Amino acid sequence: MINKSIFDNYNGQEIYKYTLSDDKLQADVITFGATVTALRVNTGDKWVDVALGFKSVTDQIAKGDYMGAIAGRCANRIEDGKFTLNGVQYQLATNNGTNHLHGGMEGFDKKIYSDSTEEGKLLLRYYSKDGDQGYCGNVDFTVVYSVEDGALNIEYRAVSDKDTLFNVTNHLYFNLNGESDGSILDNMLSINADSYTPDRPNLIPTGELASVAGTPFDFTVFKAIGQDINADDEQLKIAGGFDHNFCLNSNHAATAYSVKTGIVMDVYTDLPGVQFYSGNFLSGNVGKSCYKRNSGFCLETQKYPNAINQPNFPSVVLKAGEKFVSKTSYKFTLRNK
Repeated sequence: MINKSIFDNYNGQEIYKYTLSDDKLQADVITFGATVTALRVNTGDKWVDVALGFKSVTDQIAKGDYMGAIAGRCANRIEDGKFTLNGVQYQLATNNGTNHLHGGMEGFDKKIYSDSTEEGKLLLRYYSKDGDQGYCGNVDFTVVYSVEDGALNIEYRAVSDKDTLFNVTNHLYFNLNGESDGSILDNMLSINADSYTPDRPNLIPTGELASVAGTPFDFTVFKAIGQDINADDEQLKIAGGFDHNFCLNSNHAATAYSVKTGIVMDVYTDLPGVQFYSGNFLSGNVGKSCYKRNSGFCLETQKYPNAINQPNFPSVVLKAGEKFVSKTSYKFTLRNK
């Protein structure tokens, strides 16, 4: 089922909210940033909103931390905002120290999308022009949202008229205790990855694929997010917690679980990596609730950070005329508390 309503008015333009639902899950998605503003899971006795989010576009822009929005044209960090493609060096907008992050100052998270529905799915489309934030090529991008059997399905489609970079993700923040709970440190997590990409102090990967074995980054067996977050580990100190790319073993990327609510979330993707972020930089901004440090966690499916400058990483180059298609699903179920 899909319902459409007005969410907000931004710069004189109406921003619409679509609610996609079945008997297990309700997802609110708005046309600004193609943002998921709520995810309500049916626990049997009540609906629990497990997605952090904001009540207005103005607040989302001012305080949003990319919350629930599409990050692109190229998600995550690119060192110094520089890359060379086909012998030409490009300089992207830098918005994270000297680095380019999540598409720049006005990435896909700050765009207004055209909207349509088709066979129970929501299609949000944005046309990114050549030169947008320093990127080359005109990119026709569509994100398709659907809710089916308790899963939020996100499909990304894109085509460019020039070779360019393309690596989008959704930057949902989760708290399976409920978005107002205040802490995700007791949320249980497993990540299906035997290796991860360590960072230098500027949060750019070293290029190494390091084993998680014997480190705080070993989530191959369920453990609480907070179990090792304060361990004496250089990588945790660099990021202030977890903010790292994990190299996935299969399309079943991760499973998270709340002992409080019994909500289980399984993440499936055809992408090679997932950025696990423990909300280290959340600073008390007020959205639907007050979101302090570690109030939410992210599992951002992606290709690896700074991949354009690391030849051993999966390529983020989208060739002219080539169709980009990728799908990620967040599947919600229940288990006994």
